[in-house]
Amino acid sequence: MRYRIISVGKIREAFYLNGIKEYLKRMESYASIELIDGLEEKINPRAGESEIKKTLVKEGERILKLVGEDDILLVLDIKGRSVNSEAWANLLQQCNLSGRPRVDLVIGGSHGLSPEVKQRADHRISFSPMTFPHQMAVLILSEQLYRGFKIIKGEPYHK
Repeated sequence: MRYRIISVGKIREAFYLNGIKEYLKRMESYASIELIDGLEEKINPRAGESEIKKTLVKEGERILKLVGEDDILLVLDIKGRSVNSEAWANLLQQCNLSGRPRVDLVIGGSHGLSPEVKQRADHRISFSPMTFPHQMAVLILSEQLYRGFKIIKGEPYHK
């Protein structure tokens, strides 16, 4: 199975990037995985609701252009379903056995994701009711993917 992490925001901080790269490297024996980042639309920090909606639409279009018709789309959404590590691993295993070509995992920018991306999603998952910087969210997602693969293989790590 091929996996792709799509982060709307750019991973800029070296300490986040180093951690993400470490987990991506660890996962090479489990799956093909890549990271795409930097799809963020520039927006005024004091933007109003209509400008935010336009920004989300543009970012959503960029995301959906990357997602193949047969891909599984999994979005991280604070209002998504909360899962523990075992349920997460089960979801990954279902994806692996689906016969579909790729799993795209999407992390939105500071204003979230467009309604169109959320509607296209096969799964909406929340790792926490807390809000994290997108760079940290990508690091957490990378670690959770690695943990999920270890659980699937029955290898020690997750406890």
